[in-house]
Amino acid sequence: MPTSQVPVTSAMLWWGSLFVAILDTALVLVLVRRVAAETFRRLKWPLVVTSGIFWAAIWLFLGSIMYWDSVYGYVFPSWARWYIPPCYGILFAFLGYALWWLALHLPGKPVLTYFLLGGAVGTITHIWAIYRGILEKPPMLKGVSPASAMVFPFFEFVFYWGVILVVAMTIHNRRKR
Repeated sequence: MPTSQVPVTSAMLWWGSLFVAILDTALVLVLVRRVAAETFRRLKWPLVVTSGIFWAAIWLFLGSIMYWDSVYGYVFPSWARWYIPPCYGILFAFLGYALWWLALHLPGKPVLTYFLLGGAVGTITHIWAIYRGILEKPPMLKGVSPASAMVFPFFEFVFYWGVILVVAMTIHNRRKR
């Protein structure tokens, strides 16, 4: 993970995409085989709660603490620094519910659909960030290609949603005992 002193390059994002895609492939294959549709259906509340806590923690640690001065402070107003984590936690809890619901109502394997939708969320949120100037304003990201900044988050978010699913499954399994 780059620190605030190391500029991010397009090459870093392309190599990162490849690495995370390989990791995602293993994670997705295991979870698609391991989590049956009926089990996934029962994960609604563990997924919602885990999504909210996970994304609030990600935004607290990465957004508000580690990268605020070098990245996010350039695209968000300063007053938002400590409001974003809980707000995004709530927003992503609702999003976790939406992913769960859509995965069960769209054709195909629900867990695979959940991952594909989660990856799409990564790309969409980063398109929004690019629109807000994340590749022009912070010196750390100047020169990063929009394409690499839209591809990497797909795989990044598949990984994040996979972690959320594993934690939700763990909670579900412990509650069953």
